[in-house]
Amino acid sequence: MQIQAAVVNNKGEDFQIDTLELDPPKTGEVLVQMVASGICHTDINVKNQTHRVPAPAVLGHEGSGIVENVGHGVTDLVPGDHVVLGFASCGVCRNCLSAKSYACARHAELNFGGMMDDRTHRLHRGEQPLSNFFGQSSFATHSVTNARNAVKVPKDVDLALLGPLGCGLMTGAGTVFNRLMPPPGSSIAVVGAGAVGLSAIMAASIIGCGTIITIDVHQSRLDLALQLGATHAINASDTPDIVDAIRSITDGGADFCVEAAGHPLLLRQMVDALAPMGTAIQLGGLPQGTEAHIDSNDLRSKSKTIAGLVEGGSVPKVLIPKLIDFYRMGKFSFDKLVTFYPFDDINKAVDDAHRGVVIKPILRFG
Repeated sequence: MQIQAAVVNNKGEDFQIDTLELDPPKTGEVLVQMVASGICHTDINVKNQTHRVPAPAVLGHEGSGIVENVGHGVTDLVPGDHVVLGFASCGVCRNCLSAKSYACARHAELNFGGMMDDRTHRLHRGEQPLSNFFGQSSFATHSVTNARNAVKVPKDVDLALLGPLGCGLMTGAGTVFNRLMPPPGSSIAVVGAGAVGLSAIMAASIIGCGTIITIDVHQSRLDLALQLGATHAINASDTPDIVDAIRSITDGGADFCVEAAGHPLLLRQMVDALAPMGTAIQLGGLPQGTEAHIDSNDLRSKSKTIAGLVEGGSVPKVLIPKLIDFYRMGKFSFDKLVTFYPFDDINKAVDDAHRGVVIKPILRFG
C-alpha cells in the first residue's frame, strides 16, 4: 500500500515528506494506521547521525494508532484496537524470556539496524528499501510492526496523547518504578527537566520520595517540575556548584540520582552528589565514543552504584497501562509536557524540540 512518510535521506538534512510503499504485515505483525507520534531526542540524534541508522530511513518510535489489519498468528489484537507502539525485541533470547526485553540480545540490531526481526524491509521507494526504526517507523501515516511491539490501550483516553508513553515517558517513570524503587521518604535528584526527567519526577512523587530535586537551565521547566512533584529546583545556569547544592539540600548527598540530560560532566556530578550506598542511573544518550570520567575511589570507598538503563527497565504491556491509570487519577500529568504539531510541520517541531522551546512535541496525522 502507498503511505506518506517523513524520510531522512542524508545526515543532518531536514525530513522530506514522501510517498512510499509499505508491505503488508507478515506472520506475527500488525498494520497500524497512525494517529500521532511523539518526537524524541533520539530521533533528532539519529537524524544528525550522532546515533547511526542506515539512511535513507523513516524514523519515529513513539507512535500511537489504530490496528487496521493483523498478520497470521496474531491473537491478542484485532482491527479497531487502539495501540501504543514501543521498542523492538526478538522475544526469544534469554532476557526477553525473563521479562527483560529492554535488554534484548538483539536490541541494537532491531531498533537501530534498519530491518525487521526477519532481517527484511517493509518500506520501499521504488526498488530502494528504506530503513525501519525501533520496529515501527512511526513518522508515517501507517506502520507495520510486530504485535509484540504494540500495547493495547483504552479507547476512552485521547489516543493522540499516548504515543510518548512508548519511550520517553516510560523511560523516566520506569527507571524509578522498576530499577531504583526508592523507599518512601528517600531523596532523589534528577538532572534534565525534559520529558524523561519530568516523568522520573512524577514517578518519584507517586512512589513517595521525601526530597525530589530537579536540575535544569530553563526556569520554565523547573517551575513545571515543582508543579509536578519536585520539592526543590536548582537552576544550573546560576548555581556555581550543583554537587554542593544537592548535598546541602539532602544533608550530605542524595540516595538516588538520575542523569537525563545526556552530558558526561553531568553524569560525573550526579555520581559525586550521591550519599554513601547511593545509586546513579544514566538515561541521557551520549554521542558514540563519549567517555564519562568517574572518581573510582569515591565510587568504591562510599559503596556507590552507577548503572545505565534503557526504556526504564520496562515491560511496556505492564507499565504503559499503569501510567495511563496514574494519568486518569491526576498523578501522572504528562499532558502538561505536550505540544501538538501537524505532520507536515515535522521540521518545525524538531527544531523547536532541539532548541528547548517545547518539551514533548507530538505529530498529528490527518
